Amino acid sequence: MASTQAEASSFLDSSSGRGSPTHARSPSGRRQQQVMMAAAALTGGGAAPDRDRSTLSMSTMSTSIGVERGGSASSRALFPKGPSFTLDDFSSKDFIVRDFVDSLAETAVPASRRSGPAQTAFDPKPLIRSFENAVTQLAALSAELQQKETELLSQVRRAELQHDQTLETLGRKLDQSMAQFEALDLTLNNPAPATTNGSSRADVGGGGGNVAVQIGEKLEELDRKRRKAQDANFLIQCWTEVTDSGQLTSLEEIQRLGGPENKVRCAIIARQLMRISQRLDPVSWGQQPNGFRGNGVTNGVTGMNRRHNTREVLEKFSELLEQDLLQQFNGSYRRQNFDDMMECAKVLYDFNGGASVIAAFVNQHQFFIDRDQLITDEVTTDGETWEQLADPDSDPPGVEPSLQSLVDEVKIVMQEESFIIKRAFPYYETVLAKFIQRVFQQSIQQRLEMVLDKAITISSLAFLRSLHASRTYIGALVDDLKTHGLTEHPEPCSSQISLILDQQLEELFVPYLLGNSYIDRERRSLEEMYNSLLFKFTLFHSRRKKAPSGFMAAIAQQGTQLLASAKDAYMERLDSSDLTPTQKAMMLRVAGLQDNSSNKNDIEVSEQDGDLSVQFAKRMIIWLAESVRRALEMGSANDTPKDVNVLLNLLLTSMGQVYVETALDAALEKASSQENSKTEPDLSYLPRVKPAVTITNIMSRFITTVLIRLAESNTTVRRSMEAQTKMAIEVTERKTNSAMKSTMDVAINWVAKILAQQKKFDFRPKDNDLEGLVDSLQTPTCQAICTFLSAKVAAQAARAIDGHNLEMFSSELALAVHRLLFEHFKRFPVNATGGLMVTKDIAKYVTTMKEWPLSKDVQQIVELLTEVGYLFIIGPEALRERSRNLASSSSTAAGGPGGSGGTAKKLNKADFKAFVQKREDANSVGIMSVLSGL
Repeated sequence: MASTQAEASSFLDSSSGRGSPTHARSPSGRRQQQVMMAAAALTGGGAAPDRDRSTLSMSTMSTSIGVERGGSASSRALFPKGPSFTLDDFSSKDFIVRDFVDSLAETAVPASRRSGPAQTAFDPKPLIRSFENAVTQLAALSAELQQKETELLSQVRRAELQHDQTLETLGRKLDQSMAQFEALDLTLNNPAPATTNGSSRADVGGGGGNVAVQIGEKLEELDRKRRKAQDANFLIQCWTEVTDSGQLTSLEEIQRLGGPENKVRCAIIARQLMRISQRLDPVSWGQQPNGFRGNGVTNGVTGMNRRHNTREVLEKFSELLEQDLLQQFNGSYRRQNFDDMMECAKVLYDFNGGASVIAAFVNQHQFFIDRDQLITDEVTTDGETWEQLADPDSDPPGVEPSLQSLVDEVKIVMQEESFIIKRAFPYYETVLAKFIQRVFQQSIQQRLEMVLDKAITISSLAFLRSLHASRTYIGALVDDLKTHGLTEHPEPCSSQISLILDQQLEELFVPYLLGNSYIDRERRSLEEMYNSLLFKFTLFHSRRKKAPSGFMAAIAQQGTQLLASAKDAYMERLDSSDLTPTQKAMMLRVAGLQDNSSNKNDIEVSEQDGDLSVQFAKRMIIWLAESVRRALEMGSANDTPKDVNVLLNLLLTSMGQVYVETALDAALEKASSQENSKTEPDLSYLPRVKPAVTITNIMSRFITTVLIRLAESNTTVRRSMEAQTKMAIEVTERKTNSAMKSTMDVAINWVAKILAQQKKFDFRPKDNDLEGLVDSLQTPTCQAICTFLSAKVAAQAARAIDGHNLEMFSSELALAVHRLLFEHFKRFPVNATGGLMVTKDIAKYVTTMKEWPLSKDVQQIVELLTEVGYLFIIGPEALRERSRNLASSSSTAAGGPGGSGGTAKKLNKADFKAFVQKREDANSVGIMSVLSGL
């Protein structure tokens, strides 16, 4: 019993982690660990509470005492036999100690007791006996496992020793093999010099490597000589056959064998025989024999025995061989046998540089066969699209559909065929170049010519738009092919193919871009559209009544000539026989004509047709911008400055001179004719100045931001364009200033005329007129002038100019009116009641002028009129006070800034005295004292 407890305690120590680590690494160790854990649990070494462990110990002790007293426990047959265990019970990974102990406890209690009513007292004896039996068996299993583990460890140590010995033996053998290899390599590469005693062993051992190489080279050389001799023998045999019998039987037998190698050999031999024929049979080649003739023999060839023309025989054979190879190539192409195609292409390259096979590949391509059948198809664009092309106010519809379809198909075909060309031809770049040339020069060029021929029958603008759209779309095709790479896919195209693509694209459009032909087409098209748009404008101004003679007629002479030329050009073009119906309809629509009448005398125009239109100018700029874009994309960079210079001249002439300057000339002429008018002037022409300024600004900005920038690469042209633009803008500004200055003169003259109608005694009314004067605010003269200045001059000027220009014009007009009024009130006597009328008139004048946008200085000068009004109504003391603030005569010299004449910010003494002397009480003592004190 003591031994059992000692074994249990040893299992407990093992389960607590003091056992060998080998148990945890091997299956037997794992089973032993599980056995120990079970034993420890049975003996109280598990995780059971202390109460249960003490109870189990006491039960075990009492059981041990009873066994000692009663003799052997096995002699008792009253107790059931305990369970038995094997190592397999502890081999499962799912083994749990707690479950194992529970199963022992369940088997120790009889079933009748377990299922019966609750027991009054617990009987531990069955459990003790079961656990003791289990501990005994567990101890035996642990000993068995320990023995097995010891045996396994011994076997492992023996295997490790044997493995180390094997590795050492293999290492020595490997070192020996490496040493032998290095010695052999050293012997082959660094042979020892031959010994003097002629030892053959030393020779073989020292220079065996080089000797083998030399022997191999000699064998190869002998083999080449042998093959060369065989070829020479066969060549002589073939030459003998062709000269004697006119047949190539041996060569034909090789050809009949088939196979690429045999055909290549036939081609080489046929070419050699051709050269031999040229040397030995010159008669067949139409040449006189130049060798020594003796006994009928020339260069070793007996002339009497030559019965066959070797050249004809060889050429016939070569032709048949070439046809055979071409048929083989075509058959391989249909079967997609690229290797055979490559061999045939190599052989045919030896015949004629590959010209025949390239021609066969390109000419018989299905793409060209299909396109040749479709080349006669008409252009598929409908009439509505052609009308849109001819309409300058609509956006271009793009490339023609049939041409677009062709270009799209070309893109796909070339990408697909380039793959085949790369695999079927050793000289694939040459074949690809021929294929590209055929595509562009035949298919694309023919369809492009059909599209452009149709477009030219519509209108010149339709032709230009079609040409540009075609150039852009085909250029995009070239760029896509370059990016795709074709035979170099996925890499970009080689430089040679890129150059060919660019060259083909350029050659397509060279006939239309040669010299100045393209920009001349653009200029003529724009001229037609501009002349159509401005036809009614030019017709109106050509019918306008001109000034009979004088300076203004001389100035407007150039503008009149331009008007006549523009109008006549439109009429001549409209009557031209080569004008297409579509283009004629477009010109009439742009011109705003309802009928097709070409008689200019039957066309009615209105005042509105003679006015400037900003919308017309914008349309002209848009048309020009489209032409600039086409010229920029169609022409070369070197021609761009010259092209935009041509378009600039057209713009300055049509928009600057014919349109803007003509309207300004008309306004100036209208103004000049009314400077001395006896009736109130008509300033309705003045609003025409504003669109002239706006159009000039639009034109100037377009020229500066677009045209001149495009000419920066050519300094000479750019400077010329800048000078032309500056001159044109200066002319427009000068004419605008002249029109506004003439308008101001007209206004001032009319104000002066009205002022001259002022009655002498308007400001010296009699007593019987007082009742009527009380009701009237201003004199009729003042009312007429203010109404004219506000309703006519200021209103029309605001419609003509704005901003700083309006401020300058209003300021100058106010100063001129101020000067007239300043002198006007010096001429009329004024009594006390008239002084009130003067004050009301001046207040009206000042209020009217202050409504204008005036500068600060002019506003101060206008305010001075109010001070003048006060001089007629204030008393002597107030006059004396105002006389103290007068400007000195030295600082206000007449005609200078701030001088007299109504342009000073302060009254001077002379003006003060002149106004005061017009008062009715000027001879009174108080007034005289004020004047004498100046």
